[in-house]
Amino acid sequence: MKSRTIVLNVNGEIRMLTVRSADTLLYAIRGKLGLTGAKPGCLNGDCGACTVNIDGWPMKSCLMLAVEAIGKKITTIEGLKDTAIQKAFIENFSFQCGYCTPGFIMNCHSLIEQHPDADDETIREWLSSNICRCTGYAEIERAVKSVLEKH
Repeated sequence: MKSRTIVLNVNGEIRMLTVRSADTLLYAIRGKLGLTGAKPGCLNGDCGACTVNIDGWPMKSCLMLAVEAIGKKITTIEGLKDTAIQKAFIENFSFQCGYCTPGFIMNCHSLIEQHPDADDETIREWLSSNICRCTGYAEIERAVKSVLEKH
């Protein structure tokens, strides 16, 4: 399969990389750019461990081709620095093993940005797109609510 060079805006930086047309965004950001926060889990869009933000919205990077991200603003967990949701995850003990945590944080960050007045139902609906096998979702809900209360 033929490769081509593309330009992506990742975490506010313009990055050039060579990809095949079939390469997923997850593969490109992990394998080509060395940003390993987004995790390969199910690789079919079910678990959310690979979630990144595309133009402010959560996207499962295993479902998006790298070439589809051209011209979009991509934010990975490495691009979030000291955000309120990251601090809230720590303060509310919202993780255990940590494998799914970057995906949850990216999803929750988008939720807070897109729905600063989110109610319980909206929070639960958004959290349902990510899977954690180590802990309950109560701590994660508490982290989101703590950030929303401060907005």
